[in-house]
Amino acid sequence: MDIKGQLSAGALKLIGSLPLSWSRRLGKLAGYGVVSTSGDALRISRINLARCYPEMSAKERESLARTSVLNTVTTGFEMATLWRKPWSHAEDQITRVRNQQLLTGGVDEGRGVLVLAPHIGNWEIFGQYLATVGPTTSLYAPPKIEALDPLIREGREKTGAKLVPTNVRGVRALLKALRDGGIVGVLPDQEPDLSGGDFAPFFGHPTLTMTLAYNLIQRTGCKVVFGFAKRVAGGFELVLLPAEQAIYSDEVKVSLAALNRGVESCIAEAPEQYQWEYKRFRRIPEGKSGIYRK
Repeated sequence: MDIKGQLSAGALKLIGSLPLSWSRRLGKLAGYGVVSTSGDALRISRINLARCYPEMSAKERESLARTSVLNTVTTGFEMATLWRKPWSHAEDQITRVRNQQLLTGGVDEGRGVLVLAPHIGNWEIFGQYLATVGPTTSLYAPPKIEALDPLIREGREKTGAKLVPTNVRGVRALLKALRDGGIVGVLPDQEPDLSGGDFAPFFGHPTLTMTLAYNLIQRTGCKVVFGFAKRVAGGFELVLLPAEQAIYSDEVKVSLAALNRGVESCIAEAPEQYQWEYKRFRRIPEGKSGIYRK
């Protein structure tokens, strides 16, 4: 009997039964607890912020690091509600969709749209929204806790999204979806394997960046849009931003640099809601950086 799995699934269902406003409040309370322990999430956030915002005062960076960790924990609690409640409940929490025409215009043209959604705010409600606009396909890696898999799948697929594995078969499905004029959602700020990435500037530092988006663009001629769900009073503002023309370049390093600048533009909209505790700078062109070593 998988006790840990049963407890995790039970906790997800319990939190998921709450209105979003309640799960958000619980998330903030839990976030304060995490911040007070000064654990790895806060330590890594401090390292990343010092690297990305050297011009910012130490006091400002510390405040930003703490607020970011609090927001990340809150996101986790919100996810439970967003997975378990019907879409109508989540839809009621969307206060505004900014630049919606960037997405709908590409869909109406019958042109595939690649949506690059960094880890800002709550990416779960953003993914659910995309599938209400048009057929949406996204990569999905099952969680380590097996009992959570059906709950997460059900939550992510409730508005019609198609989840595909993070392997060659999944990439083929993404290509087909774009060629058929559908929407593909990709998280562009995850560190790939060395075989699936190349180095490009991110906040002025050479950073291992996924080449998946570049390959999808080159092979399908799709339109590219950046987007995320920003946490605001009363719910979420969904934000869509245009990609630079350079992202369509056939030169991989030019395209990847534009991708990272697009992520930076999204972060600038809500830096306190970015997941700064992710070890984004583990690798450098010479090897492993060691900056996260205790």
